[in-house]
Amino acid sequence: MYLVRDIMYCKPGKVRAMVEKFTGMARLGERVGMPKMRIMTDLCAERYWTVVAEMEVPSLKAFEDMMGMPQGTSDDAKEFERVMKGYHDLVEQGRREIYKIEG
Repeated sequence: MYLVRDIMYCKPGKVRAMVEKFTGMARLGERVGMPKMRIMTDLCAERYWTVVAEMEVPSLKAFEDMMGMPQGTSDDAKEFERVMKGYHDLVEQGRREIYKIEG
């Protein structure tokens, strides 16, 4: 099992909008069979205005397949695009971390 963590460093005042986008993406993802996503904001972090979204996947291959082949219908894909539209305007930079869950 692996933990995939996306860390977004938002522009000042843009955290709530980013949380709303990730929350919408999480709802849609669960509907089409993606793993449950946990969304967090910083209380104390390396940088202010940090949003973290993480999910557990059974393997790196499963994660790669999930990212490469969208699940769901074409309407789901359009909804995903609508939810995430403009998210680049909310962030300064981001990164992804992947951890193997050992116990």
